[in-house]
Amino acid sequence: MSAKDFPRPGRRVTDNQRASMLRVDQAGEFGATRIYAGQLAVMGDRHPDSRIIAGMAAQEERHRKHFDAMVARRGVRPTALQPIWNIAGFALGAVTAAIGPRAAMACTAAIETEIDLHYSEQLRLLGGDDPELSATIADFQAEEVEHRDTALAHGAEQAPAYPLLSGAVRLGCRAAIALSKRI
Repeated sequence: MSAKDFPRPGRRVTDNQRASMLRVDQAGEFGATRIYAGQLAVMGDRHPDSRIIAGMAAQEERHRKHFDAMVARRGVRPTALQPIWNIAGFALGAVTAAIGPRAAMACTAAIETEIDLHYSEQLRLLGGDDPELSATIADFQAEEVEHRDTALAHGAEQAPAYPLLSGAVRLGCRAAIALSKRI
């Protein structure tokens, strides 16, 4: 969400803005589960990083379930793009894993970098308007940062064409965020 989508600091976030936040956060967590599913489908349990990826996938599944419940409880319409994120997420995970474990980690590092920025912006805009949503975002943001740091520690930056791969994944992530806010 851009600054123009929100009131100046000190003003309350509207219900529509809060719904947009929930919609995009749920979509993002769903996409993350699909990316990890694609990576694990290619890597299986043959590589030592598979256990690490499976652990991150379990956390993303917990995040998704939590946002699913919040969306249902608050009556927020999920993104209509979920079928696309289902296929695109799985394909991104499978392709990066097929390139190699470091490319899979590069994908994670890139996405989690964008999600950290996205969640930081949401927390800034929410201020104290929605303590439940703010606490959820802060909790999940900490785990997303752990995922990024884990990916970097496991060779993300040594992936083939890392700057290009990371840039492309980050751009795609930003586009998915922008689309999921409204559609």
